[in-house]
Amino acid sequence: RAAEWQLDQPAWSGRLRITAKGSTAFIKLEDKTSGELFAQAPVEQFPGIAVEGVTDSSRYFVIRIEDGNGRRAFIGVGFVDRGDAFDFNVALQDHFKWVRQQSELARQAQDLEQGPKLDLGFKEGQTIKLNIANMKKKEGGTGSTRPRPAGPGGLSLLPPPPGGKSSSGERPAPLSTSAQLPGTPITDSLLSWPQPTAAPAADIWGDFAKASG
Repeated sequence: RAAEWQLDQPAWSGRLRITAKGSTAFIKLEDKTSGELFAQAPVEQFPGIAVEGVTDSSRYFVIRIEDGNGRRAFIGVGFVDRGDAFDFNVALQDHFKWVRQQSELARQAQDLEQGPKLDLGFKEGQTIKLNIANMKKKEGGTGSTRPRPAGPGGLSLLPPPPGGKSSSGERPAPLSTSAQLPGTPITDSLLSWPQPTAAPAADIWGDFAKASG
């Protein structure tokens, strides 16, 4: 019980600092001006015997200090501010939470190493099959190319021959004299277009008119 201590006349006052080395936390009591170490308490487990809270206050604790030569002593430690006592508890809890996480990760890694390993290597004589039917050969001038369908429905539309008639019965218009290709002079030979000769007029009945009924 903290009420049994001489709280109005503490034997020592200073600052408290918590450090860690590996999985062990160290509660260090230091001079608040020079930083000289007064005593320290190694904590290997929390909650544990190294740090215990009193029954009548949340600001006072009993810690076990050690001098490094095997000598130990239990002393009472108290905080003036309740917030400092809360931070003292949280710092120890966070450290040992991290210790438990590291221990769990190490255990999982050990289980993976001891478990069966997946062998992804090729066995002797083992082969694999690759389907490359959908790969296209793209080499300039050497690969064969498919004819591209021209127009809808796969029909190829070609221009009508000179002097012929298109499917609509219209004759292609002659080249206009105002159209000129760059660098090409317009001559009569370029503009001359062979015109179809008109068929001589003839009786459409021919010799059928002379035949006897």
